[in-house]
Amino acid sequence: MKDAGHTGDAAAPARRSLFFAVFPSIMLPMFLAVIDQTIVATALPAIAASLGEVERVSWVVISYLVAGTVAAPVYGKLGDLFGRRRLMFVALPIFMVASLLCASAGSIEMLTFARVLQGLGGGGLMTLSQALIGETVPPRERGRYQGYLATVIVCSNTFGPVAGGYLTQTLGWRAIFLVNLPIGLLALLLTFRLVAKPGFRTEHRFDLPGALLFVLFIASTLLALERAQRLDAQALPMIGALAALGIASLVLLLRHERRVPSPLLPIGLLRQPAIWRSDALAACHGAALVSLITFLPIYLRAARGMSAAETGLMLVPLTIGIGIGAMITGRIVTTTGRTSIFPSYGLIFVTATLLFLAFWAPRLSTTALGWVLLWNGLFMGTVMGVVQVNVQSVAGPRMLGAAAASVQFSRSVGAAFGTALVAAMLFATLTAADRDTAHLFGTIVQKGADALAALPPAQQTVLKMELVGAFRAAFLTIAAFSAAGLVLAWATPVRRV
Repeated sequence: MKDAGHTGDAAAPARRSLFFAVFPSIMLPMFLAVIDQTIVATALPAIAASLGEVERVSWVVISYLVAGTVAAPVYGKLGDLFGRRRLMFVALPIFMVASLLCASAGSIEMLTFARVLQGLGGGGLMTLSQALIGETVPPRERGRYQGYLATVIVCSNTFGPVAGGYLTQTLGWRAIFLVNLPIGLLALLLTFRLVAKPGFRTEHRFDLPGALLFVLFIASTLLALERAQRLDAQALPMIGALAALGIASLVLLLRHERRVPSPLLPIGLLRQPAIWRSDALAACHGAALVSLITFLPIYLRAARGMSAAETGLMLVPLTIGIGIGAMITGRIVTTTGRTSIFPSYGLIFVTATLLFLAFWAPRLSTTALGWVLLWNGLFMGTVMGVVQVNVQSVAGPRMLGAAAASVQFSRSVGAAFGTALVAAMLFATLTAADRDTAHLFGTIVQKGADALAALPPAQQTVLKMELVGAFRAAFLTIAAFSAAGLVLAWATPVRRV
């Protein structure tokens, strides 16, 4: 008994030493990766007002996600081969330079291009941070570290909407990108503290054809969804051609990845039921979460006339709930070893809450809406940490980076397609109801309640009902993503680690 006590006493300092050696250096890259979504989402109405083309403002989010999707498996593969610390010194400078370009953009096209570059850097931040935990932390302790990362998510998700709203309202939307520079510089300095571990070097040729086919698949499919927003018969041939190109490139990509010795997408890894179902769950969760964070500020601006600062405050209950839910889930996973049971039940509540919002959001007071968003966030937080623990446990140490990247890759794919699909549903519903309302929607997002006040009372009533119908379609689409994730959570074979 005495020996056991000494063992326990020795374990506590070892845990503390490991924590201080590893966690601060991966905390800030993770912080940058998480905050980029919430701080930008709050500024979307202001960006639309400044640069115009409100129907394309979702591309500010989608372009980052697409680039991050392509980058995630690349960083995962190269991190396995050459070491993850070395790759962090590539991802952070790219992210910082791109942030500066975003701040100087003069059009929605320029901003979209800069966000693509930012995604090429940001895609590595989350992947490398997660893989560094798997590289240095024992499997049973990873749930605890997922809980620590959840604390970072709480801070960044709480800071993001408030800072985004405040910076946008006081200094302009460009300030939300400039704030990345000092944080990124500090993250670079902390990265020097990480121990440089060699990768599992083998003969390696980068899978450039696979990367090009993947970009072609993502870009053509998302462009097809963007065209579908307008419900224009003249656009149907273009939509059909883009969809056919997307399907053809996907088929060629899968055939190519099965044949090459060092594929961009680890097809062999993805064949395992525990991994592909966990990755599919991450995709559904990413679609629900990112599309909700993207379109909730637009809903609050267009339907409730809130300012950027007020919108930022309204996002806080959702984002802080996600962080708290993830932190609690991570600690319970470490204590019990149980994993998939948490999203299996948590997504039941998420789906029910999103359905409630679809039909009852217009009747809720601002305070009641905040409580509903907090409740929804708590259960949304039960997913991502569990998915990472499951995938890393099944993959083993040699495929750790590829496994971590597959989760980030799947989440980014789901988020990009989900956001594009929700945008298509929102604008298509508005166009189907009244084309004049669809054209007026941009003015409403830019001016808020002032745009409605200038209209005759009868037109105001009709327009408000059409907005309610459009956002109901958007919330129902998000609920469908959550329901699909619920089915996958119950089907995941890994229940305990």
